[in-house]
Amino acid sequence: MTEVLEEQFRAAMRHVASPVAIVTTYAGDQPHGSTVSAFMSLSMQPPMLLVSLDNRSGLLSLLSVGSPLGVNILASGQSDIATLFATRGADRFGTVSWTLRDGSPALDDTHAWVATRVGSLVAAGDHTLVLCDVLGAAHDTRAPLVYHQRVYGTHLPH
Repeated sequence: MTEVLEEQFRAAMRHVASPVAIVTTYAGDQPHGSTVSAFMSLSMQPPMLLVSLDNRSGLLSLLSVGSPLGVNILASGQSDIATLFATRGADRFGTVSWTLRDGSPALDDTHAWVATRVGSLVAAGDHTLVLCDVLGAAHDTRAPLVYHQRVYGTHLPH
């Protein structure tokens, strides 16, 4: 891909609003997590979810088929948590309230929670698609956190 095409693609993707999530696992007796905006419902029968992780992700290096993976879909007031979990080297769980739920860290006060197990890992360019089998899900009435044109916000109904 040429540099021009890559920049055009990045610019186009900045114009697509995305929900923001913290994807978590528990490995080596420690919580681990990372901010993602590339995740989606994949299947209803059976319930499956897809998460895209950068191949350089420390979180990805901890995952294999069968690993627990939590998807914490953030609420509108949680942009500081999104930034924290996107910062390399940060103490991500030191100041955030969470509980171990279905084998993965579940952050408090999120918009929604989906508990999964890794079903397969699929190479896709500079990312890996993590196909997950859903074990459970919950939601709250809080508005979701959305990322659009490099700014956090939320969705407002018409």
